[in-house]
Amino acid sequence: MNRFEVMRGLLADSKYFKLVCGAGNENAAEVRRLALVYTLAGANGFDVSAKPDVVKACGEGIDLAYANADHFGVTVPVRPFITVSVGMPGDHHVRKAFIIDDCVSCDLCIPVCPTDAIPESLEIIPELCIGCGNCEAACPPKVAAVRYRHNGKELAELLPRCIEAGAENIELHAAVPGDDAILEEWAMVDAAQPDNYISMCLDRYHLSNVQLIERIRAAYEVAGERTIIQADGVPMSGGSDDHNTTLQAVAIADVIQKDLKDKERTFRDLPILLSGGTNGKTAEMARLCDVPYQGVSIGTHARGIVKGWVNEEGFEDDLEAVGRALGPAADLVSRSVAA
Repeated sequence: MNRFEVMRGLLADSKYFKLVCGAGNENAAEVRRLALVYTLAGANGFDVSAKPDVVKACGEGIDLAYANADHFGVTVPVRPFITVSVGMPGDHHVRKAFIIDDCVSCDLCIPVCPTDAIPESLEIIPELCIGCGNCEAACPPKVAAVRYRHNGKELAELLPRCIEAGAENIELHAAVPGDDAILEEWAMVDAAQPDNYISMCLDRYHLSNVQLIERIRAAYEVAGERTIIQADGVPMSGGSDDHNTTLQAVAIADVIQKDLKDKERTFRDLPILLSGGTNGKTAEMARLCDVPYQGVSIGTHARGIVKGWVNEEGFEDDLEAVGRALGPAADLVSRSVAA
């Protein structure tokens, strides 16, 4: 089987687990460590920033997992697929926060940053910022000192370099209004990767259910059976491990299932990934609600449960620390894929 067929099999069996390192996370060392842990834990996909050095670091982490698999008594049956994420201007996944001079140094933004991107100097570290908006929410309304820049990328030149570095899939974050510009970018993504899956990440912040379905139809018209739709419930909200946090991820998948997949034969095998607020309860809630899904993408929660070990000095060479991180990571993966 070629790699497209391998991935199609994982999706058909609902056994695809993607660890989201963060579209805006340009910390190559952290990505390498996350790839090491979650490859050993059973993840078969990684979502990383569209930077060739970050893609390469993810591949190095996967290689480290293979090198240490025997030590942990683990078999890695499928080499994980690396996805690079790009986004439309205005999409929260590809923005970078910065703090303007109106800041009053209350420091309320520092503890809420999930990636430690805000040091005491209050000069946000761009490579660590994932654009989640926690700092903006914590900033007093009368101050409002947080602004954003779009992390723009020249896709036609950048995506082939990412594929050359080891990426196999591309994801377009398209949680913005206006179809024409999105479909233009989607066509560029499609041209950059004609041999494997490409995915469009959609939420309902700007879209009605009808508009959501029409956008999926338009995306499928371009990429056909290589299309994946990532149902993004509440983007970057997976800090809490409860059912309510993951509710919208399951709800948007339910809309796609009932309003499109159940009604039109063409879309019956369209893979849907649960995302946005996903956590350890996501798969359980989908099963309780009888909502089919082909995979789960987990970011904030998955990174958070291993953060204490992954950030240790010399982590990659400390197999005891890797083993401690492996426990909760493997538990999360096993609970997220079909039995």
